[in-house]
Amino acid sequence: MARGTIRYWAAAKDASGVAEEPFEAATLAELMTNVTRGRAELARVVRRSSFLVDGHPVGKRAHEAVVLADGVTVEVLPPFAGG
Repeated sequence: MARGTIRYWAAAKDASGVAEEPFEAATLAELMTNVTRGRAELARVVRRSSFLVDGHPVGKRAHEAVVLADGVTVEVLPPFAGG
């Protein structure tokens, strides 16, 4: 079980109500389950988001396969509009 910080950007920040929060989880999948429990709007945003784990893109990897290390920072990046 890793302990770390999750940071929310844009719509994810609005949906979570905070810019960041501490967490305990072993994988990215477990983390997403934990942080979205009881937060329907955040769950909706997270389904469309991409993620960085210590600055590295998760890409298309299965979230169950993304093992989190102690002290990790996970960033939730919803789709951004503009151009």
